[in-house]
Amino acid sequence: MKFLETREELVNLAASLFHRGYSVGSAGNISVRVADGYLMTPTNSSLGRLDAGRLSFLDSAWNHVSGDAPSKEVVMHRAMYQARPDIGAVVHLHSTHVTALSCLAPSEEPLLQPHTPYLVMRLGEYIPLVPYYKPGDPNMESDIFEAAKEAKAIILGNHGSIVAGQTLVNAVDSAEELEVSAEIALLLRGRDTRPLSPAEVHALMNS
Repeated sequence: MKFLETREELVNLAASLFHRGYSVGSAGNISVRVADGYLMTPTNSSLGRLDAGRLSFLDSAWNHVSGDAPSKEVVMHRAMYQARPDIGAVVHLHSTHVTALSCLAPSEEPLLQPHTPYLVMRLGEYIPLVPYYKPGDPNMESDIFEAAKEAKAIILGNHGSIVAGQTLVNAVDSAEELEVSAEIALLLRGRDTRPLSPAEVHALMNS
């Protein structure tokens, strides 16, 4: 995809997330790998009101080259790309249900269990939780890097989520699936449930 087309795709997908309630105000940020670097939503920008010409462009060493200044949460994106060199895009959201799930008291049980095939097919069997860090804190980078080695979706304690994908569309679809799965988890909380069995999960992961 050409550079200008990628800019427009990012703007359109971000607006779709915003207008459907996956982000509010200036919350959330998106990045995509391009030739010689990365495009990223600027700091304090709304996903619903982006200007394609003002997106931040960072080189392959994450130096800001052009456009508005990048999101202060660039460290999260960098950690995801470094842990998973095969990915092409990253979506960070403060969507309601994932954020609510991220605020629950610590438990030995995972926040999300494999209740639906769609969670497993899009995001894998296990969604790790990274503990709370102040937004933009560079100390979170190593924790996200380690978690991302094993999972392409991470829940951020008291914060939201960060999700990687092969493409922008794939990353957005996966972030949406994570939000729906979090809503299901909250609806089922405190009830007897039937997660998919290990054999069922294995079949989905290897189909």
